[in-house]
Amino acid sequence: MNNKDKILIIGAGLCGSLLALRLAQRGFKIEVYESRSDLRTSDISAGRSINLALSDRGLKALRLCGMEEKAREICIPMYGRLMHDKDGNTFSSNYSGRENEYINSISRGDLNSILLDEAEKHENVNIYFNKKCENIDIENNIASFEDNKTKENFFIKADVIFGGDGAGSSLRRSYLSERKFLFSYSQNYLNHGYKELEIPADKNGNHQISKEHLHIWPRGDFMLIALPNLDGSFTVTLFLSYDEGEFNFENLTSEKKITEFFEKEFPDALALIPNIKDEFINNPTGPLGTIKCSPWSYENKTLLIGDSSHAIVPFYGQGMNASFEDVYVLDEILNKDLGDWKSVFKEYQTKRKKDTDAIADLAIDNFHEMKKHVSNPLFKEKRVIEMDLEKTFPTEYSSKYSLVTFNENIGYNEAMKRGRAQDKALLNLIADDEIYTHLNMTKEELKSILDKVIKETNSILEEDKIAGL
Repeated sequence: MNNKDKILIIGAGLCGSLLALRLAQRGFKIEVYESRSDLRTSDISAGRSINLALSDRGLKALRLCGMEEKAREICIPMYGRLMHDKDGNTFSSNYSGRENEYINSISRGDLNSILLDEAEKHENVNIYFNKKCENIDIENNIASFEDNKTKENFFIKADVIFGGDGAGSSLRRSYLSERKFLFSYSQNYLNHGYKELEIPADKNGNHQISKEHLHIWPRGDFMLIALPNLDGSFTVTLFLSYDEGEFNFENLTSEKKITEFFEKEFPDALALIPNIKDEFINNPTGPLGTIKCSPWSYENKTLLIGDSSHAIVPFYGQGMNASFEDVYVLDEILNKDLGDWKSVFKEYQTKRKKDTDAIADLAIDNFHEMKKHVSNPLFKEKRVIEMDLEKTFPTEYSSKYSLVTFNENIGYNEAMKRGRAQDKALLNLIADDEIYTHLNMTKEELKSILDKVIKETNSILEEDKIAGL
């Protein structure tokens, strides 16, 4: 393993472009091939999330590459959730009781563009667009491509191939088809899909609802969410079953039915979406799936990274952050000078897979929480207590959400185990009337609650350890 190795990265999306930038900074010769056209000169957003939530883990990786400040320039901070009920009433729930902990709404295309621009500043980087990878000979490290415009077929041989081409990865598909080794793979879909709509800016170019929140319209079996954009608009996403319930994507096919659905379930949102009929009918419906696989690498030649190895549903806002953190973890291992790519790839998976499996499971958990539990009185009380504990004892307590989102030095797996135990402890104590909230709670009262929560949490963790969980 040396800087003369020719590295091929398949995919110039968020993970592929960040990986190209970091490896170029380390002196490697990089070639990136992307099946789509250059997003900096054409619109390729259809069917994909327009904006994403960028938080501490993603910022950590961007900081590593010197891109944090440029990314922050195109971010909109969101300090909490703002829930909307059917009557138009709202209530907020902060993401953290500590100051300066928030997530950021950021344009996928804008972030991808600045990463591509930065990568291309390096003479040892070449990026090619409209080149679709058809297959990879993983034994000989030869990737076959088709030029989308000329339909010409060509081959690229590399010393190392990274599959950064997302959930539909051609490298992962080649792992499955070539059958050179034992490869485990699962892809599980929710029965819900998603469709994107838009709340436009007002006539003055301002946001029509609070831009400091991620908005949620929870309705039990489905929900609507909205994230702010820099131009004053909001990207609105409907998460709905394909074929179950009174309203679903299969039966929402007429203007009358679509209007009836939004008038009944989201009347305040409907008033803000002027082109609901055209957007609903013309915008694609996307699937929501989780991918897990193993191993991620073959010999010392190829590695799956980002969504190619661990695609997750979007409900924890960690898909991009997890992929960026992949680059950070890989870079840490490269710093160890293990001598060959095989050793690097093996240690990378050993360190990383338990965490990517954990965030995949947490994202499913948060799906149910966001569409149903956020409006539950017991959940609301739990969040109030958590916010008070974080505010009063900022170094002694972190909620599960904070552990996952704002504690970049704690792995997802550790955050999941401790966070789940804390949630169970809090809910048990609230249900048993051992702790409760009231106005103007003293620090002494909160310390008593903290002690009880810590004690119950540690007891649950010990039970889980004994049970092998």
